[in-house]
Amino acid sequence: MHMLFSRAVALAALMAAVTPALAVAQAPAPSTPAAPAPPTSSQPSVGSIGPGGRRILTTAPCSHQTLEEPAATPPAATQFVWYLDLCFDKQGNSPTIETETYLYYIKLKDMLSLPSQGKWVPYDDKIEQTAIADFNTLMKTTTFLDVMSVEVTDYPFPNGAVGKIITYRMEERERIKVIDYQGSKAVDRSKIEEELKNRSIDLRSDGFLDARVLRRVEGVVRDLMAEKGFSNAEVTHKITPVSEGSKTVNVTFTIGEGPKIKIRKLDFIGNTAISDGKLQKKMKENKPKGFLSFITGTGTYKEGKFEEDAQKVVDYYHQMGYVRARVGNPELKVLENTKDGKTRWVELRIPVTEGQRYKVGSFTIAGNTRFQPDPLRAQFKLQTGDWYDEKKIRDGLRKVQEAYGGDGFMEFTGFPDMRFSDDPQAIEAALNAQVPEALAAPPEPESAKHVKAAPTVDVTMQLTEGKQYFVNRITFTGNTTTRDNVIRREVRLLEGSVFSTESLKYSVKRLNQLGYFKNIEGNDKDLKVDKVPGKDNQVDVTLKLEEQNRNQLTFGAGVSQYEGVFGQLSFQTSNFMGRGESLTLSLQAGDRAQNYQLAFTEPFVFDRNMTAGFDLYKRNLQYVGYYTQRSNGGNIMFGIPVGSWARSFLTYSYEQVRITDLSEALLDPACATSVTGCSVLSSLGDLSQLTDAQREQINRNPFLVDSLLIGQGGTRTISKVVPTFVQNTVDNPIFPTTGKKVTASMDFAVLGGNTQYLKPSLEYIFFHKMSGRTSVGLRGQWQYIEPVGKSEVLPVFERLFLGGEYSVRGFDIRSIGPTAPNSLIVLGGNKSLLFNAEYLISIAGPVRLVLFGDAGQVRDVGEHFGWKQEYTKLVVPPAPLLIDPLVQLGTLVDPSAPGVHTEVVGTAAAFKTSVGAEVRFFMPVLNVPFRLIYAFNPSRVGVLNNSLQPAKDHVFRFAVGTTF
Repeated sequence: MHMLFSRAVALAALMAAVTPALAVAQAPAPSTPAAPAPPTSSQPSVGSIGPGGRRILTTAPCSHQTLEEPAATPPAATQFVWYLDLCFDKQGNSPTIETETYLYYIKLKDMLSLPSQGKWVPYDDKIEQTAIADFNTLMKTTTFLDVMSVEVTDYPFPNGAVGKIITYRMEERERIKVIDYQGSKAVDRSKIEEELKNRSIDLRSDGFLDARVLRRVEGVVRDLMAEKGFSNAEVTHKITPVSEGSKTVNVTFTIGEGPKIKIRKLDFIGNTAISDGKLQKKMKENKPKGFLSFITGTGTYKEGKFEEDAQKVVDYYHQMGYVRARVGNPELKVLENTKDGKTRWVELRIPVTEGQRYKVGSFTIAGNTRFQPDPLRAQFKLQTGDWYDEKKIRDGLRKVQEAYGGDGFMEFTGFPDMRFSDDPQAIEAALNAQVPEALAAPPEPESAKHVKAAPTVDVTMQLTEGKQYFVNRITFTGNTTTRDNVIRREVRLLEGSVFSTESLKYSVKRLNQLGYFKNIEGNDKDLKVDKVPGKDNQVDVTLKLEEQNRNQLTFGAGVSQYEGVFGQLSFQTSNFMGRGESLTLSLQAGDRAQNYQLAFTEPFVFDRNMTAGFDLYKRNLQYVGYYTQRSNGGNIMFGIPVGSWARSFLTYSYEQVRITDLSEALLDPACATSVTGCSVLSSLGDLSQLTDAQREQINRNPFLVDSLLIGQGGTRTISKVVPTFVQNTVDNPIFPTTGKKVTASMDFAVLGGNTQYLKPSLEYIFFHKMSGRTSVGLRGQWQYIEPVGKSEVLPVFERLFLGGEYSVRGFDIRSIGPTAPNSLIVLGGNKSLLFNAEYLISIAGPVRLVLFGDAGQVRDVGEHFGWKQEYTKLVVPPAPLLIDPLVQLGTLVDPSAPGVHTEVVGTAAAFKTSVGAEVRFFMPVLNVPFRLIYAFNPSRVGVLNNSLQPAKDHVFRFAVGTTF
């Protein structure tokens, strides 16, 4: 046996240097055939007859495969390629991967002699080069731990021919069967795997064992433990073979936590101009434990996050004019170790070098050719003599970058070049430029010498414009349902036009507003801008989209506070057949609500940016404890754009409303004034069935007569036109984080009908992103309604109420509002104010924690909004003895009767408030957010629930959708 050709020695040596485990075996070629081995049950003797009927000559050097006499005699005095042998002797010749996989990489397999066909392949330089190439290919694969060698064994035949047996001696790498993490629950397995994925570290079951990867995993786990406060965590790994001699192993990472480091005190060393308190506020992660630490995670020392915190402190100093301020590495002073050794309290001492505070000397622009310097200079809100503010520099540079990016200069960059007046070179230059002593200004008075002028910094904004780029091609991928033209009409880039980065951002925001796709982040994963090869200043834009289910096919049953128990069959989509059209078909029936609806909206009529749609419906809705409202009607809508993010709509609506199933609380005067005084009176299915006595009782209160539609058959007709203005820059309809939405509308219910009114309303919604995982949402809403024409009193279904998960979350639906005179029944008001605030925290994927605060009040005609609200009772003088008390009991008291007067019994907050938390999670299949709400109601005096009982101080609710 000998090594493969002398000219391969250098290559083998190089491979040995790169892979120390590589060894090349070398043995002299035998001059005579190998002596046969003693016969055994597993190895036949040389010279015996093999399965092919031919005499066995020898066996392969490693695998011990028997080699039979060739079917034909090889040419005399020739060297030919006889046999290819795959050797795994270090693992018992039992590879874990099929040998066909290895043969795929080995090209020499196609160059073997075929004696039965009279084909004899000579052993020459081509064979040698092929074997070397096979060697290199195998070395590059990740399958093997080592390719030991490529060896050649000679077998001489009696006629002088030599058969070459080529052996690939290999050893496979170990495979991982089980990966386990033990010793700590501070970081769960899913978090580790997520971080490994983010860092492109491939560690998985059935993968190959790699010591370098294991060391990187240890580092990742240590970093994650440090984020949790375990800066002294030790992470080790252990490799255990699954069975003796196998190439499969189990890998176990053992995590030793050590004490968790908690920050009790934060001390900045060296700061004199700015206090510790102000600097501490700039720290985000590493600061003492606070009130919201259970949410924000503060109070724990996070070594990996300190650099970010230090940069925030430096940025604040630079914003205040201390351009040369620096923050050093922290020192941890141990204050206390808990008795169990699990927690270590420390004082975090942070060295600070403030340096001088600088004022702006000169401010100039350099490198600009596209724009004049004055407009660019105006973007930086700094004037000569102002304290230097790096935030204004960054803000100005961002605006300039937007201007250049909007004009196609996507490679624009800029930075401030600063020259300080107190630099030694600057001082020397100033001294050299001094005027002769005879011409110098008179000396300053002694009183002014102690006032030292602040040093200055001359700022030159160095701009690099780069090339102007144009759009070559726009491509969409991943839109399996949505048609290209639906996407393209939202994109404000045109092929052949200037590549505007601002137009691209605008386009991404518009696509996110559609809600058809998962949120487009605008990074390299979702958005690619590639320069076109061979074209100097052109780019291809590729938007990678991922369809999101916008179809809701619902068949089943449910329960909600608003609708009670119900069954539903409905189909709703905002992207019908991928055309961007909205379609709703709904059939719903339940114990409180029935809803039958057909609605359709076309956002681009005739491929023009105009919106049109219609809505037909029949609804029955029972307000528990009050009445049932039955509505039939429809509306037609038309809309046009009036700005980049604004549209105007005009809607005509026609509706007939009927009130039935009046509660006994509305008909029985004893029940209206006191729930405990209710007599037994069944609810009536039709107002026309009222007895004369009941009508007489109700007619004594004109307010109830019109509000409950008594005397008009219980039916009202409303014909109205509603102009609406909407400006919407909110980034996402399901999980918003930034943007605002302004809605203003005016209901003109004056086009016929027997109910006429004017109803203006205004709503403002604002979202602001606080960090990568948190945002704040605010809403303010004002509504007003006033009867006009022949209508003097508004019907109850048009009056204004608050309460429920879509307004003030802790109160029942329609429970906040003025009550009927001398009654506990809420009949609403003619004006309302509502405020909502939310702090939204992204927990994981589609799950959010929402901390909220709601406040609202409703007032009636003649009442004004205020902070306090008076509560009154009706005082009735004792009845004369000659009057039958039963008659008095069965009649509503006339407030204008002699002696009857109203008495103030107390005051309370006018705004009814609710605070709490909700878990909001998105269900992709149903395409709606589900909500679990806990609410506490600190201001609830005078509010009853739908059972006419005082509102509870805390409630739990389940709901769908969002509050705003």
